[in-house]
Amino acid sequence: MQFQQLQYFVAVAETRHFTRAAERVHVAQPSLSQQIRALERELGADLFLRARGNITLTDAGEALLPLARRILADADTARHEVQELVQLRRGRVRLGATPSLCTGLLPDVLRAFHDRYPGIRLLIEEGGSHDLVRELARGALDLALVVLPLPTPAPALTTVELLREDLVVVSSPEAPAPGGGGRVIRIADLAGERLVMFRHGYDLRELTVAACRAEGFEPDFAVEGGEMDAVLGFVRAGLGVAVVPRMVATRAGRGLRVTPLARPGLHRTIALAHRSDVAPPRAARELQRMLLER
Repeated sequence: MQFQQLQYFVAVAETRHFTRAAERVHVAQPSLSQQIRALERELGADLFLRARGNITLTDAGEALLPLARRILADADTARHEVQELVQLRRGRVRLGATPSLCTGLLPDVLRAFHDRYPGIRLLIEEGGSHDLVRELARGALDLALVVLPLPTPAPALTTVELLREDLVVVSSPEAPAPGGGGRVIRIADLAGERLVMFRHGYDLRELTVAACRAEGFEPDFAVEGGEMDAVLGFVRAGLGVAVVPRMVATRAGRGLRVTPLARPGLHRTIALAHRSDVAPPRAARELQRMLLER
């Protein structure tokens, strides 16, 4: 009994038509009929009653059908399990993240993942949450780290909250301390500061501008339009202050003064997102597990 013969048998049993069954399994109809007859000879029983325009299962066919389906399903499961194991030795993970997360959260996790699975290629795409959600929806990414709430409703995505991170104000040690030099600074104190601001579409830009407007003022930009590294560089040069995630400020090292925001402060919620209708590949699920357990 050959595996291929069982595939052909199930196709005929489900379509009740030899020609349509042959089309389903991509084989010529005479070849399919020949393999079905060979299977019947081996089993010593007819599997189908063949009347013109009417194909039905015999008792032997009815008995074989659930067993054949189980064998095919088990074979598919075995193939899938082996492929899953292979995927952890080679393959790729396509991960999207905001630039600040690429700077702050990802380096340690990706290093641990690479140490454990050196054969997996890591493809990282930086972008704002809006862009990453779009890339997830069209299947260009396996996972994405996004800022909640999402810019637009995304019912086709599953999100799992990863962390809630404080935002801080960074400034150059060579410039006067923002907010009068206190240990903390209020959002309202930023009305007297010139800000180095991220480009449009950057989650941190939208959050900072909204917080300033909630305090009744429009922020004054000294420079705007940069990505994270550029913004930190402009702050070090003394062009202004910026509101950034604490994790980024901690990693940025020397050349920055870090001032916490007074309570209630500003925070952002980071989530891990993937498509709801497609399970991420095994390697992507393993990276997901490491991010959630970090």
